[in-house]
Amino acid sequence: MNKRKNILAIIGFIIAAGFIFLMSPQNVQRVQNGFLGLISPFLRTGSDWERKYKDYRSGLKKLGELEADVGRLKVENDRLKALNQALQGVEAENIRLNAALGFQSQTAFSLISARVLGRNPSNWWSTVNIDRGKKDGVTTEMCVLTPDGLVGKIIDCTETSSTVLLITDENCKVAATIEATERQGIVRVEVRGERGSSTLQPRMTLNFLSKAPALEPGQKLRTSGAGFVYPAGVMIGEVVDFRMRELDGYAVIQPSVDFATLEDVFIVTGMKAAPVAPK
Repeated sequence: MNKRKNILAIIGFIIAAGFIFLMSPQNVQRVQNGFLGLISPFLRTGSDWERKYKDYRSGLKKLGELEADVGRLKVENDRLKALNQALQGVEAENIRLNAALGFQSQTAFSLISARVLGRNPSNWWSTVNIDRGKKDGVTTEMCVLTPDGLVGKIIDCTETSSTVLLITDENCKVAATIEATERQGIVRVEVRGERGSSTLQPRMTLNFLSKAPALEPGQKLRTSGAGFVYPAGVMIGEVVDFRMRELDGYAVIQPSVDFATLEDVFIVTGMKAAPVAPK
């Protein structure tokens, strides 16, 4: 059956071809035009699909390029952020060093600069370790301060490091005087709450004060120089409250140094020599 259909198809094709060859050129042209008219919608549709496919492929390419551009921009943005952070760190370090140099040049003390190496979290307000030791000329009982005020004293030294007892420790007592008055007392610390807490600063008080007149908030407190450990005139803090007891008065003191974020300190090794007047 299939063989018969194939034979008939071949015969039909031969007859059609012969018919076309026997036709005049004008009739052949009309047949071609008619055939093209029949298939032209299909050709247009195929062309539209081809164009849409090319546009789709082009769109995919552009999307891939955009994603690649976004990736590159993200990497560059992260690099610039890191660079900005580094520059901020350099700027902060430069400001810190300039402040330290300015303080060293202006103060009357001979100083050695030091960085805080660390502190014990369970004893936050008692001591800090610094990066200067015996090889730098540091000895025990030397006073330690910052441009803001008194920090404490050296209590232990190795060749390359030292331990500083802070004035916020209850065992550290400092003789002090109220600025612009003759009233003196002893600064000591009262422990409040858990001693190991790094967020609860111990309360500092100035004791053994005469009852009258009452001190006013904002009055400055400096070292008196008694005891020869802390040189006279170093800022300790300021009065925030004054209270009376049965035998004496006492003042609550706000330290001038931020002990919670202590980073840089200076060790007092002596006094600068007075300049010699020209003859």
